[in-house]
Amino acid sequence: MTPHTANALGSLLKNAISTSSTRLGRVVHARIVKTLDSPPPPFLANYLINMYSRLDHPDSARLVLRLTPSRNVVSWTSLVSGLVQSGHFSLALFEFFEMRREGVSPNDFTFPCAFKAAASLRAPVTGKQIHALALKCGRILDVFVGCSAFDMYCKSKLRDHARKLFDEIPDRNLETWNAYISNSVTDGLPREAIGAFIDFRKIGGHPNSITFCAFLNACSDALLLNPGEQLHGLVFCSGFDRDVSVCNGLIDFYGKCKKIRSSEIVFAEMGTRNAVSWCSLVAAYVQNHEDEKASLLFLRSRKEIVETSDFMISSTLSACAGMAGLELGRSVHAHAVKACVERTIFVGSALVDMYGKCGCIEDSEQAFDEMPEKNLVTLNSLIGGYAHQGQVDMALALFEEMSPRGCSPAPNYMTFVSVLSACSRAGDVENGMKTFDSMKSSYGIEPGAEHYSCVVDMLGRAGMVERAYEFIKKMPIQPTISVWGALQNACRMHSKPHLGVLAAENLFKLDPKDSGNHVLLSNTFAAAGRWDEANTVREAMKGVGIKKGTGYSWITVKNQVHAFQAKDKSHRMSKEILTMLTKLSNEMEAAGYKPDLKLSLYDLEEEEKAAEVAHHSEKLALALGLLTLPLSVPIRITKNLRICEDCHSFFKFVSGSVRRDIIVRDNNRFHRFRDGT
Repeated sequence: MTPHTANALGSLLKNAISTSSTRLGRVVHARIVKTLDSPPPPFLANYLINMYSRLDHPDSARLVLRLTPSRNVVSWTSLVSGLVQSGHFSLALFEFFEMRREGVSPNDFTFPCAFKAAASLRAPVTGKQIHALALKCGRILDVFVGCSAFDMYCKSKLRDHARKLFDEIPDRNLETWNAYISNSVTDGLPREAIGAFIDFRKIGGHPNSITFCAFLNACSDALLLNPGEQLHGLVFCSGFDRDVSVCNGLIDFYGKCKKIRSSEIVFAEMGTRNAVSWCSLVAAYVQNHEDEKASLLFLRSRKEIVETSDFMISSTLSACAGMAGLELGRSVHAHAVKACVERTIFVGSALVDMYGKCGCIEDSEQAFDEMPEKNLVTLNSLIGGYAHQGQVDMALALFEEMSPRGCSPAPNYMTFVSVLSACSRAGDVENGMKTFDSMKSSYGIEPGAEHYSCVVDMLGRAGMVERAYEFIKKMPIQPTISVWGALQNACRMHSKPHLGVLAAENLFKLDPKDSGNHVLLSNTFAAAGRWDEANTVREAMKGVGIKKGTGYSWITVKNQVHAFQAKDKSHRMSKEILTMLTKLSNEMEAAGYKPDLKLSLYDLEEEEKAAEVAHHSEKLALALGLLTLPLSVPIRITKNLRICEDCHSFFKFVSGSVRRDIIVRDNNRFHRFRDGT
């Protein structure tokens, strides 16, 4: 056979590797066996070894190597590199040491593969042995070998060894600096990564897209807006403003730094977008609580036939959870099933979370049960769903499975937040305090501000306001806004204005511009009938330019969202809505319902107070739901503020009178009303 034919067969093997075609590779191999003398030329044997190892046929690759009598360092390197690329790290190291037993010395291409295998296995002892061999062979000064050794030490968490090796590399190239910066970010040292980038620029280094992305990740992790904005300028000057990966990094960076408009501008100005671009902006919207925009962008991506990923779907499901968009969430779930990603760990956990936050705990449990693999995020999502529903027994039962003697993953910081929230909403003080006390003693987790806030809220809901205040005084950390806010709300619920004033004073010190703190204090005075003090607080708000945040309620009818404010008359069906409310109020009063006039926050006559309370935004949304939704469909209302006690009582009566399921999600929890309960 002529050398030309052998070269042609070699080209075909290269094509088989580039196209990941095992079938073509086997056909070519058969042709080699049939037409060429045995053994085949060394270069063809090396191609075969590389092809089989890279296409995840390690046994075939090793067999070809053993049948090659003239195997050399290239043959061994082809096998080791292919095994590493296909994820067979232990086997790659085994073959590396077999090569050494045959007396073959590794070259500049073999060592990086061996270091990568050791790094992937987190095997620092083996990595050190390979490092010693590289020193002995005089290869460690090669920039690629040195960079690989450095990367191995970083991934093995041996930062001191990595830094020492980095300092000893005489000629650091761009890849070496990229490895240093990227590994600093991965190890949770963003400021060190930024410092390394500055040093790199000082010596005249020119970054590439990998460098820019690593730097942006560092700024995102540390929420350092200023350095990231400066880098954005350098991106323009360096001509990387059209690089897709860099633009994706900018979208993510601005999103995490709460500059969502900048993320939108970067996305809009991109000449070419990929699936990651769309996913990055969806995630940025979710991080900035722009859930409606996230959902609309996902729908737009579907129209533009953007490739769907599990990250895109999980982010969109998080948006649906944030705005209690059950209908859209079900549509996204259906799309996930169609794309065969509904059982991945990310999408499955997002489904559990979405259904739990939309009040469909049965669907949340079903999504949980259907997941073939579950992690701590999945478990926390289901516990959070139980917490939203106030199902403390279910939350505690699942938490019990995560105990040291259980078979599930150990609980983390967020697990305890969810469990304590469940105890708070169910009024289970005994189990709540028991869980709180076990955090440090049984699990070694130091309680944080969220946990203390949950305990204060739990004690306050149970009417133990003085005990809640004593608990705050004994806190080992400074009470936060959420802690004092929980106490102030408890004071409003249980008419404790003296402690309410104290809580408000601390809230004003921590956040003097937050209208919610002033409003809550005013409401506390109003509920206690102390109108002069309530009006004084509201006048003080006007004096310093603080405006009360508007309360809204939403209801979805035929895929259209309808929003209401209190006493809203702007809706096209306003006349019918007000007529329905009047009818309901008369029926409810005849059945024994009496409006809670304490919840009218102004000093008015009794009739005026009744009218004030009767037209809260959630009642308007309820009336629209009764007018437009079929009898078999539950009425789902979302509210950005806490539902008031009068509306809570009103909804109970309505659910029993008209035999409708009513589900209200406010800023704190779910309220399900069925048959008058």
